[in-house]
Amino acid sequence: MPLRLSPYLMMNGNTEEAIQFYEKALDAKVVFKQTFGEMPGNPNAPLPEAAKKLVSHALVKIGDSDLMFSDNFPGQSSKPGDQITICITVDDKERSGRIFEALSEGGAVKMPLQKTFFSPAYAIVTDRFGVTFQIFTEGNK
Repeated sequence: MPLRLSPYLMMNGNTEEAIQFYEKALDAKVVFKQTFGEMPGNPNAPLPEAAKKLVSHALVKIGDSDLMFSDNFPGQSSKPGDQITICITVDDKERSGRIFEALSEGGAVKMPLQKTFFSPAYAIVTDRFGVTFQIFTEGNK
């Protein structure tokens, strides 16, 4: 699979509203949507009630393009200028590691490259130019 870049919008609790707006304005189609409450629970970090209905991840198709969304977790927020990140999708953990190391050089790691319930290798890093990337690895390679 070739490397794929997708814009990722981080919202302050209004992802549902934004998706509905883009469905009407741009004929967007929801491909996937999950709330924080639908994610696997962590007994060491119980989910605050305020987070359960917020969107943890959504993928919307607009024409031939993908647009991804998430509400910020309670206690976190985005402000104009930092609410859009770029999601890099690859299908190989080693490639994800090389991309992570390269983008981390002179940048700031927000979440180290690690296995999650949704990806064998996922990370968030802001590069030295202030651009934030999510590195998402599909599959198990």
